[in-house]
Amino acid sequence: MPESTEIHMNLIQTIKELSEELYPEILEIRRHLHKHPELSFQEHETAAFIVRSLEKEGIPCRQEIAGTGILAEVAGRSEGKIIALRADMDALPIREENDVEYKSQNEGLMHACGHDVHAASLIGTARILKKLSNSFRGKVKLVFQPGEEKAPGGARLMLEDNLFGDEEPELMIAQHVYPPMFTGQAGFREGKYMASCDEIYITVRGTGGHAAMPHQTTDSVLIASHILLALQQIVSRQAEASTPTVLSFGRMIADGAVNVIPSEVRMEGTFRTMDEDWRKDAHKRMMNMAHSIAESMGAVCEFDIVEGYPALYNDPEITRKSMEYAASYLGKEAIEEIDIRMTAEDFAFFARKYPSVLYRLGVRSRDKQLPLELHTPTFNIDEEALKTGMGTMAWLALSHLI
Repeated sequence: MPESTEIHMNLIQTIKELSEELYPEILEIRRHLHKHPELSFQEHETAAFIVRSLEKEGIPCRQEIAGTGILAEVAGRSEGKIIALRADMDALPIREENDVEYKSQNEGLMHACGHDVHAASLIGTARILKKLSNSFRGKVKLVFQPGEEKAPGGARLMLEDNLFGDEEPELMIAQHVYPPMFTGQAGFREGKYMASCDEIYITVRGTGGHAAMPHQTTDSVLIASHILLALQQIVSRQAEASTPTVLSFGRMIADGAVNVIPSEVRMEGTFRTMDEDWRKDAHKRMMNMAHSIAESMGAVCEFDIVEGYPALYNDPEITRKSMEYAASYLGKEAIEEIDIRMTAEDFAFFARKYPSVLYRLGVRSRDKQLPLELHTPTFNIDEEALKTGMGTMAWLALSHLI
């Protein structure tokens, strides 16, 4: 066995042993975070707890970046490359229905997207790297990010707040829980992986009146319906067939009555795609179509687009290397190439600036039927996945450095 291979195998074994050793405490950290969720950009207690957990191990932190964000650092034995690892911290406005001892104590709030897992795992990764700091050159920056669940996105705001200063990373890595995948597995996809995400707000104004005399009104409900249906043609007939595109409306308010045609109808939806050029073009097409329909039918249309996150692009070279490193740590059979997703991630802001990869962490137990869907009141994980989470991230960081 070549000496370098033997060194790597020994390092992998050491990381696995450290993950086992740290697991009880990282488990308690995850449960503490789960019990005390905080909404986007309100993660004050969460951030304070994370800082305490890091600083007691001698890991320095810079705080209050974009409000509640944290940048920690683990330095190696000498100067070298700089890489960054990221975890998000915010929770969702969901009332938890799990019957567990670590159930959310903040009414109406819940870690239903696994951000407690991400943060706890990254604390574990930081501690492993600290113990192995003589094994690598360079620095590992640890980003604990607020507001992933809410536009404009904590990643964007941290970058605008000069997150890295003069020590910008050469690459960034993030992991995200993946309910369909079993614990001990990881999933990767190079290139386009997750969609952009924009919010659509449309208001149609006409002349309301008695429903028995529609000829005396400008029927805003009918006009809004025409707009809603016509906008779907943007997706079905104007987007290239090879470009994934989604337009969905989840809210439509026509506050009239059985015999009252309202003067105003409001619609709210989301537009998502994988192509940034098409994204901009589609915005113009949707606005023009809505305004034209409203005007032709005698109404006025206000069309507002709140631009959210860009599409997430995983750097092909960084992703391929990370897959190889993960396979050496978890085993080739544990690595999956995963499909694209039309969900969105503000890690995309980091990925636009630095070569990056966001990979998926398996959290499904093989011997339990856990209700694992994200963003639901019953979301939970197989907590053994914390070992995989902290260990895999530590090994990926070291592999990109040594």
